[in-house]
Amino acid sequence: MQTILDWLGATADAVIWMVVLGVATAMVAGTARRVLGVRVGWPRTIVVCVVAIITLVSVSSNVLVDPANPTHEIAPALWVYLGVATLWTFAIAAAVLVVLEIMVPTGSLPTVRSLVFGWGRRWRRGRRYAEVMGIAARHGLGAQLRGVRTPDPDSSRTAVSLRRALQEAGVTFTKLGQMLSTRADLLPAAYVVELTRLTNRAEPEPWSAVRAVLEGELGRPVGEVFAEFDEVPLASASVAQVHVARLRDGREVVVKVQRPGAVASVERDVEILLRLAHGLEARAPWARAIGLLGLARGFADSLAEELDYRVEVANMAAVRSSLAGHGVRVPWVAEELCSERVIVMERFDGVPVAQASSVIAGLGEDGRAAAASVLLRSVLAQIVGEGVFHADLHAGNVVIWPSGEVGLLDFGSVGRLDAVSRRTLGMLLWAIDADDPVTATDALLELLDRPESLDERALQRAVGGLMTRFRSGLGPGGSMKVFSSLFEVVIEHGFTVPPAIAAALRSLGALEGTLLAIDPRLDLVGEARSVGRAVVGEVTPERIKDEASRRLLHALPLLENLPRRLNKITADLEAGRLGVNVRVLADEGDRAFVFGLVQQLVVAVLSGSAVLGGILLATSGGVEVLPGVTANALLGGLLSFAGFVLALRAVAQVFGRASG
Repeated sequence: MQTILDWLGATADAVIWMVVLGVATAMVAGTARRVLGVRVGWPRTIVVCVVAIITLVSVSSNVLVDPANPTHEIAPALWVYLGVATLWTFAIAAAVLVVLEIMVPTGSLPTVRSLVFGWGRRWRRGRRYAEVMGIAARHGLGAQLRGVRTPDPDSSRTAVSLRRALQEAGVTFTKLGQMLSTRADLLPAAYVVELTRLTNRAEPEPWSAVRAVLEGELGRPVGEVFAEFDEVPLASASVAQVHVARLRDGREVVVKVQRPGAVASVERDVEILLRLAHGLEARAPWARAIGLLGLARGFADSLAEELDYRVEVANMAAVRSSLAGHGVRVPWVAEELCSERVIVMERFDGVPVAQASSVIAGLGEDGRAAAASVLLRSVLAQIVGEGVFHADLHAGNVVIWPSGEVGLLDFGSVGRLDAVSRRTLGMLLWAIDADDPVTATDALLELLDRPESLDERALQRAVGGLMTRFRSGLGPGGSMKVFSSLFEVVIEHGFTVPPAIAAALRSLGALEGTLLAIDPRLDLVGEARSVGRAVVGEVTPERIKDEASRRLLHALPLLENLPRRLNKITADLEAGRLGVNVRVLADEGDRAFVFGLVQQLVVAVLSGSAVLGGILLATSGGVEVLPGVTANALLGGLLSFAGFVLALRAVAQVFGRASG
């Protein structure tokens, strides 16, 4: 019985000690994080504090407690030493945390939870990462991915290697290359040309796997929804494949089905892509210069939308609405049968322009001109008028019929322009028609992100020369280079193209090849001029009067207050009271920078002064307040402790990250 009581007593003592240790650790850990003023991880803080407390208790019990003294009384001087030792133990623990934070910053190591869970996913990601790096190394791109070597802007060989590596790496990297091929403002011409050759074809998925996805999304057997379903795909890509079918009501449709595992594969590759971009931005100046991580994140967001077919269905509805009355067909959609992974839409019996050479030849010159004109006018009207447009108008996504009618396919990439951008783009087209380089330059400055060091006169001269060059159209088909030439001028002057504008330019660039296939004689500038005139309108006295009235309404509040303000300014000027109020640090970022700099300087001066003063006090003798302890030594130790802690805070703020 006594043994059990002893065991219970020992257990109770152990629990009490654990509770006391836990509370003390939490208090010390919180104080250490607060004193250092930086974000230090809790696990390392707790471990360091536990070791420090156990060490202090162990040393104190050996030093303070005399086994020969039955009363276990502790001399007052020893209490003072214990207090000083406690403070310096805390200081040493804080110093250890600062050293750990400098050597291994918080967040650079995996969390405890990640070490315990997720090994399967981590293994698959690591294996895929090694595979991607192996592909890059085989194509001679390993040094660029490690940030050791800068890509040569004039090397067509490197561009070819990049295109082949992206193609071999799979759908995510292929789509990344296709996106980068539209960013001529970021990549050299050799890379843009090569990346436009990327294709996204793949071997068909077995029908059993496709059927499982289809029935899972429909919630019923295929035979209950479709009267006929062709198990052999009409087309197959890396993410989805398309099958021909007929509904129960007799309507011919095509069914776009997402491949099994496509989302998981893309998500894994996107995670790898973001890690690569993050590492390259940290190591390679060229990656920071083009904002590689921001590009990767934007690409990841757009790819996530592309994998959700409900977004594509909504895009089709928006484009169908914007094309109403323009003579261009958009497939109807059986929305009740569509889901995140399946689209059921009208089957066009026309032929894609890329494969329709015989159909186009049968139209005759007038029919080809009419078809090309309708397509071009509808796209320009979408971009400049409605603001919702198909952003990938290559020859495979445009369908043509023997009657000359045209239609659009594949709405995974749809662009949108706000009202201001649409009006500014229309003004640019009008300025081209009016041969007005000043207005065209102003439109470009409003439309694009202006570089810091821009020579406006040089830009105006370049735009004027371009307008003079293409004013007469340069014959059949030659005028189609006007937009690409304008894009080159923009890039040469350092403009950054917003994504929405880049999508519009990409749409026009892809449309150029499609229009050439339909009618090489089409005058793009002439059609663009007519659309620009339609958007801006004819300049008549009535229109000038209406525009002046509208702008006057906007200026009325200013005009009403203008006389009073002018009177006040002239009165202050006459009386000598006119002054100018200038705020030196009006920007919040500037104030924060100066405040942080001053704070670090003050902390450094105080810490150095405190340590130096503590040393001088401790060595200057003084009145003995306790046996062996002088007042100066006691104050000097406390002052040195304060200086040491301040020094740690200064070092932590220099090397660490600011506390959130």
